[in-house]
Amino acid sequence: MNMDFSWLYEIPTRNLALLSIAVFVGFYWLGAIFLRPILRQFVKHTAGSNDIVGYVLSCFCVFYGLLLGLIAVTAYQNVADAGSNVTREAAALSALYEDVSRYPDPYGQNLRWLLRDYTRYVIKYAWPLQQKGIVPEEGTIRAEAFHDRLLDFQPTTPAEEILHAEAMRQLNHFLECRRMRLFSVRSALPASMWYVMILGAVLNLAICWLFDMRFLTQLVLGGILAAYLGTMIFLIVDMNQPFRGDVSVSSEAFETLYRRMNED
Repeated sequence: MNMDFSWLYEIPTRNLALLSIAVFVGFYWLGAIFLRPILRQFVKHTAGSNDIVGYVLSCFCVFYGLLLGLIAVTAYQNVADAGSNVTREAAALSALYEDVSRYPDPYGQNLRWLLRDYTRYVIKYAWPLQQKGIVPEEGTIRAEAFHDRLLDFQPTTPAEEILHAEAMRQLNHFLECRRMRLFSVRSALPASMWYVMILGAVLNLAICWLFDMRFLTQLVLGGILAAYLGTMIFLIVDMNQPFRGDVSVSSEAFETLYRRMNED
């Protein structure tokens, strides 16, 4: 089960980053004002309380830092894998276009037109849907239309038989890459990761409330830590879905291919 952050992607990236920082800093400052006096009662009469809290915080930060790093790498790897799927699909589509370009007309001309229409659909219609977290479905109709048209061709020479077999192989590879792209549209970190990550951030800030220091110093130093935590959480949210946010997969591979198709 994945957590739904759809509404966050409606916020401009810069504003979302500032909002994340403001939430964490605001939480820390409010806690320092209202909760710190209560929590300080547990360590207030302990000798060397700042040293003890510092040791606990250091150990906690090691584990939490490793967790954040692994989650950030996982989120980025999802984006990278989706980008590789898109590149492979565009490459398979390009190879398929080259193969059908050698078919005799009118088959070759019709097949090229169907591939250009599919590529145009992906750029103009499918990509905006993916950027909203919606899996585009109409591309299946276009892919099936091309498949049916390709099967209509009956080779009459050994050379055409070889060419047709290669085109069918490329078509299967293209369909496989296409399915992988569609599967990655809604890929995201599981909810359990988010729960552990948010809980860790709250506990990290709560431990900082236990330090015995001037109130203003508490606000400044803790605010810096909270701001950085907010930045890290924002980065992970931004990479959570491969086709959404500022760190996302673009349609550049298809756009480049479409321009080359129109040059023919």
